[in-house]
Amino acid sequence: MDFYSDKQNKRLITLEDVTLRLGGKMLLPGTSWEIRAGENWAILGPNGSGKSALARAIKGEVPHVRGKLTRHEPEARGEKIGYVSFELQEQILLREDRLEEARFFSGGKGHSLTAGDLLRENDGNQAAFDRLVDTLKLRTLLGHGIRTLSNGETRKLFIARALLPSPKILILDDPFAGLDVESRKSLASSITEMMEKGTQMILVTHRIEEVIPGVSHLLVIQDGRVVHAGTRSAVITPARMKTLAGLPQILQERPLPAPDERTATPPAAGPLVEMKNIHVAYGDLVVIEGLNWTVRRGEHWAVVGPNGSGKTTLLGLITGDNLQVYANEVFLFGKKRGEGESIWEIRRRIGLVSPELQFRYRRQAPVREVVLSGFFDSIGLYRQTNPEQEALADRWLECLGLQDMAYKTFSHLSYGEKRLALIVRAMVKSPELLLLDEPCQGLDRANREMVLALLQNIGRRTATGLIYVTHHEEEMIPCIDHCLKLGKAGARVINAPFRTASAEEGCRQQEGG
Repeated sequence: MDFYSDKQNKRLITLEDVTLRLGGKMLLPGTSWEIRAGENWAILGPNGSGKSALARAIKGEVPHVRGKLTRHEPEARGEKIGYVSFELQEQILLREDRLEEARFFSGGKGHSLTAGDLLRENDGNQAAFDRLVDTLKLRTLLGHGIRTLSNGETRKLFIARALLPSPKILILDDPFAGLDVESRKSLASSITEMMEKGTQMILVTHRIEEVIPGVSHLLVIQDGRVVHAGTRSAVITPARMKTLAGLPQILQERPLPAPDERTATPPAAGPLVEMKNIHVAYGDLVVIEGLNWTVRRGEHWAVVGPNGSGKTTLLGLITGDNLQVYANEVFLFGKKRGEGESIWEIRRRIGLVSPELQFRYRRQAPVREVVLSGFFDSIGLYRQTNPEQEALADRWLECLGLQDMAYKTFSHLSYGEKRLALIVRAMVKSPELLLLDEPCQGLDRANREMVLALLQNIGRRTATGLIYVTHHEEEMIPCIDHCLKLGKAGARVINAPFRTASAEEGCRQQEGG
């Protein structure tokens, strides 16, 4: 390992021959690393490599069982370090869910946590508060409950929350995930500005393209060990770029598991989805207005638009997770929602992958059980499975190369590994409609390439219809042949059926015309 040390700057944190422990598993044995004043670091590595565990060890949340971790300055103490991660976000949202349940059973006393309430939980002066909410475009959301925000809006909110106390060291674990293009640019600019003003950053990512110019040093993890740590120019050499980016896996030619006709649901008549003059609002916040949309069999749709434009809300109307579906004209598989069919009758025809599902799926269960629960659309496995279902689940796990993960505990997986398991869960029942809300969020390049190839394979070779939400143009798969573009205000909708190589490009052409 090309370990870097600069004697000119004072040491802040030193790790000497450290081994971490997380969930009973030993990680990153023999790690040595030094962070000095003025250095901004990025931690790079694939899914499950230990990136987040190392960042949490710096924060003081993951113990080391061997070696020595020294904090040389007061600002390097764990409680002084700012931290943003999906895990922290999930903890706070879970807390709010429990409080909301308590309010319900106590007759509705109290009020739901708003975006403004969450920001003000952290110390910070009013000038910093105003600057952050304006930079991240959060001001119009301050009065809204955090459970009504989109995935991207929630992400920006938690980043602002961590920045308010003006920490000297700030850890950002996958900060750009779930953000639209403009929000990513805005956040990158804000991070650069903070680095220029003296805040030291530790950026955790699996996308080398997200290592912004102000990052001066990189630490690279491969095969469970730190293999490079040093200046940016020393680590990012042409010879290493292919390794750092991750090697794509080609899946197009691998056969998909065939559905078991004995367990498959017969296809229903009518369009997969039909919506008429849809209106969704939360108080005075109108999310969707006047939407007319039909998804027919054989079509694959992209749903695009900035954070807060209603993409996740739209999927919630289809799954029934958004109760405003019953105040609208929504038809699924030829039947109007709210006219006799149960939510389970609808869900057995739908596969779902989303950040919200991943948040709700908090179970100490083996990955194989998580996959098998897809047959019953349950959070957890509560019914007996048959040999045919178990064999099909095993074939799908093998299809994504997850067979060695089958008996690992789901809650102990990394964020990206959980996403892969939930993709298998969604496909195991061969649904008529597959809803994909940022399916590649949290995945390293190799796993992104594998998942995109799988989705392309599904779109070309099966009868499953795709509705695909993404903020990354490079993740648009060729089988997408229709596009629905939602505007920022929720009222401007571009419904553009067409057939081109790129649905995102087609959306732009339609908007421009």
